[in-house]
Amino acid sequence: MRRIAKFELVSETQFVKDFLDTFPEKTQREAEEAYAMLRLPGRATTGSAGYDYFSPVDFTLKPGETIKIPTGIRAKMEEDWVLCNFPRSGQGFKFRLQLNNTVGIIDSDYYFSDNEGHIMAKLTNDSNEGKVLSVKAGEGFMQGIFFPYGITEDDEADGIRNGGFGSTGGN
Repeated sequence: MRRIAKFELVSETQFVKDFLDTFPEKTQREAEEAYAMLRLPGRATTGSAGYDYFSPVDFTLKPGETIKIPTGIRAKMEEDWVLCNFPRSGQGFKFRLQLNNTVGIIDSDYYFSDNEGHIMAKLTNDSNEGKVLSVKAGEGFMQGIFFPYGITEDDEADGIRNGGFGSTGGN
């Protein structure tokens, strides 16, 4: 197996800022405690392709509800790779848990973004069977898989990223 990436935590300052922006009812201390409990994504078995992300908070999603999760994670990877994030397959199957952007694409240059490349997940319980999803802090809720990618022979992209959505000019 080729080793092409490394997960890291964003700084505590960045996490606390994003956490309190997402959960304004929480306190600075609760944000700092959530940061102290963060775990880097990991694979469950040697045959697993996906790296499980672990929730920094307890959350419950009723059918139709949405939540944004600041993961506290960033990914440093080789230039010709991309990290694709998906719901964990069991949660997708049982609850129709979906990422609101269907697949979270993390480009290699996102690592250098002004938000430290902080990976966020926006999830919706799209259950049409009335199922309620509950996730405890420290439990897996999303998985990421690294993929190589290519570019066209006539590609002349020369932009530099500084942000997340829309920062590459493709809106």
